[in-house]
Amino acid sequence: MTDEEESALRARLAELRQEHGDLDLAIAAIASSTHCDQIQLTRLKKRKLQLKDLIARIEDSLLPDITA
Repeated sequence: MTDEEESALRARLAELRQEHGDLDLAIAAIASSTHCDQIQLTRLKKRKLQLKDLIARIEDSLLPDITA
């Protein structure tokens, strides 16, 4: 992996982490409201899980392969 590719992945990772955090706040706000939209809440939770998986994949690709 080149330095440019690694930098691009790290930038993308930062964006995804920010979006994940924003979704966390949105989910908390919707869940605490008196008129909770369950469909929207479910969609946000699903997107948050997708982001978590994508973040994990990018983090794994950034770790160097260590052969024993």
